[in-house]
Amino acid sequence: MDLRQHADAVWRGERLDNIAALAAGRRPVADVLDGVGFVSGFGNSVVFRGEGELVLFDTGNPMGAQKLHTDVRAWAVEPLGTAIFSHGHIDHVSGVGPFDAEGPVTVVAHEAVAERFDRYVLTNGYNAVINQRQFQIPDLTWPLDYRHPDLTYRDELTLQRGGWTFELFHAKGETDDATVAFVPEARILLPGDLFIWVSPNCGNPQKVQRYPREWAIALRRMATLRAEIMLPSHGAPIFGADRVEQALVETAEWLESMVEQTLDLLNSGARLDTIVQAVRPPERLRDRPYLQALYDEPEFVVRNLWRLYGGWYDGNPARLKPAPDAVLAAKLAELAGGPARLAEAARTALADGDARLAGHLAELAVQAAPDDPALHEIRAEVYGRRAETEPSLMARGVFAWTAAESRRLSEPAPPPAG
Repeated sequence: MDLRQHADAVWRGERLDNIAALAAGRRPVADVLDGVGFVSGFGNSVVFRGEGELVLFDTGNPMGAQKLHTDVRAWAVEPLGTAIFSHGHIDHVSGVGPFDAEGPVTVVAHEAVAERFDRYVLTNGYNAVINQRQFQIPDLTWPLDYRHPDLTYRDELTLQRGGWTFELFHAKGETDDATVAFVPEARILLPGDLFIWVSPNCGNPQKVQRYPREWAIALRRMATLRAEIMLPSHGAPIFGADRVEQALVETAEWLESMVEQTLDLLNSGARLDTIVQAVRPPERLRDRPYLQALYDEPEFVVRNLWRLYGGWYDGNPARLKPAPDAVLAAKLAELAGGPARLAEAARTALADGDARLAGHLAELAVQAAPDDPALHEIRAEVYGRRAETEPSLMARGVFAWTAAESRRLSEPAPPPAG
């Protein structure tokens, strides 16, 4: 199946190709047009060839840097003159090294990318832990060294490279440092992670602030360009101006609805809990293959909007200056007749189909008696079941990690040596 046939099948919902499909390996460069190649994997790259040089939009993840270089070199021998980062996430900025070794490469990015790299160094350990958990990779490490951009811009920048024009503009959405590119000669739109073939990654519970309203504004701006091809940095291309516009506009509508509903309730004085229970994406967009909650989730987007506009206090006064979790858990366990009663209640709730309540009860049980292997066995059961049934990678990652943690703690301790 060639690239256009694959893209058509994905558009029709007959195949999956999105950021949540972690099994997708990097594939060789596929021709989009004469002089334009698409390198797909977890973190796509787009390569342009012309006038004796190459331009690369996004450069992939650290593990795939050498493979990207090999694949591009099988497609073209010209030197890489320019690399453009769509934003500073490591799966987009980590493949320049092998090209730098051949000769100087000019890296172009928004000015906030360097600030992101500085923050990654400050929070290196935290980023390692949360990505281990999110992607279920226990030995994952977070880099300390980054290829900083040579040329930065603030709002807009037009580059002429290799006979191609790259009209760059800044956007806020998944990140605060995003770059969108439009190549007018080929009517190609490069949205980076502002379109990822699933509902927008705009609530990620373990990551820094995202910007749903500004994201929708950027999508609407992209839609006005009337691109004929969209090559996202995750997932399949989209061919055809009508399809490109539909995907952009409907994703904007999805976000706008979430923002409007959340702000209406926030402005009315509702608590966060009330808002999370009430806000839902537009029903008419429920079946769109590019708006399925397979990576992030709508309720996480609501929480992110609350964080953006309402701070961290959720409206429940008991949580303004709360008792320590362990103290509350111990008291509730005492009232229930012991931690084991809470754990059994968790099992009952799970059997009754209330996995959310089961999660609360199992967590309270182990907080009240953190060294009890029997309680961890039940906690592992509860969160293992939750991980099996959750559609989004975000939720599955946290729940599977929690279950694995309790499985380890539920195993008998080895006998002392000697």
